[in-house]
Amino acid sequence: MAHYQVTVDGEVLQQLFSRDDGLARLVEQVLNQILEAQVTEQLKAKPYERTEERQGYRNGHREKPIVTRIGRLVLEVPRVRSGEFSTEIFERYQRSEQALLLALMEMVINGVSTRKVRAVVEELCGTEFSKSTVSELCKRLDPIVKAWNERDLSEKEYPFILVDALVIKVRKGGRVRVQSVLIAAGVNREGYREILGLMIGDSESEASWSEFFSWLKKRGLRGVDLVVSDDHKGLVNSIMTHFQGASWQRCQTHFVRNILEVCPKSLQRKLHARLRHIFDAPDIETARRLLEEVVQEFEGLAPKAIEGLEAGFEDAMAVMALPEPVRRRLRTTNAIERLNREIRRRERVIGIFPNEEAALRLIGAVLMEIDEAWATGHRYLDMREYWIWRDKQEGAESAKPNRTEKEAA
Repeated sequence: MAHYQVTVDGEVLQQLFSRDDGLARLVEQVLNQILEAQVTEQLKAKPYERTEERQGYRNGHREKPIVTRIGRLVLEVPRVRSGEFSTEIFERYQRSEQALLLALMEMVINGVSTRKVRAVVEELCGTEFSKSTVSELCKRLDPIVKAWNERDLSEKEYPFILVDALVIKVRKGGRVRVQSVLIAAGVNREGYREILGLMIGDSESEASWSEFFSWLKKRGLRGVDLVVSDDHKGLVNSIMTHFQGASWQRCQTHFVRNILEVCPKSLQRKLHARLRHIFDAPDIETARRLLEEVVQEFEGLAPKAIEGLEAGFEDAMAVMALPEPVRRRLRTTNAIERLNREIRRRERVIGIFPNEEAALRLIGAVLMEIDEAWATGHRYLDMREYWIWRDKQEGAESAKPNRTEKEAA
């Protein structure tokens, strides 16, 4: 990662909290200095510097206005005489923000937007835009999102995957239809998270999930040891079919929610605290002992809740078979729920997607951006103890005599 020395004007710092656009002006100044540092790197020479390594010459600047969540920025993008100045500084903005803008523009063109949406679009991109403008922008963005969403997964193993879905509304054939966005995230061999892919289906049926998992496996998904999800029947059946030999971990957050929904209100807080003790147990034996205590205390007071607890206990505690360092982050789908919240922030602006392509473009761009942040961020799980445990497990399995050997003995 490149490091740049940035100085901030004292006047800009004074305006940071005194003006509504203070933060925008600060970011604008910092980004412009980074652009200058990057063109110096590319040309291998500072302005007016004489050096044998020089690769070209500056040719002024061009203004590039961009609208961000902190306000409108005007960046001074350097020009060079030979070739073109290249920078990655706009890439993330262009993917997620442009995808949102495209969806809004398509709504206006298709005549399904509100007056407010039209006003926002005109503010962001001016009053002059047409179907051809949208088409050209889509041609630039769609291949990037498509290539990322269909990339090869066979180069890595993904011992843990987390799957979930969210519901969106899409206009199809002149009618508004409910669609499900199926999303999978994985933890690779080194312990880093990746978003493996997304697919838009008609529902969360077993058929839709089976199609999604088949697609992931065709792209090379392998080495799955644990799948974390809620207990949607179609999803669970599909997991059992496509990941035979892997364990299924029922999301404890969803599990607790299901139990408390059928518990008398007066007992919910108390039962919730007891459930937390069970899930925080250091080992499965302690968890089972605490379960027995809860059953004895609540079975006469909240019979439906206890029935659900007993029925789902083993699935919700599957993660206890793994080494302690990896358990906490694999016992719920909270990590993927956070992805859904990021998607919802943009989706609320749209309300109803103008078509399925717009939905895939926007959601894909958002997830692609998050995936890049994960790849360059902190390691999600320390996998050392897990791989030691896996080696021991596989060694124990290979040491067991098979049926033929037993018969011969």
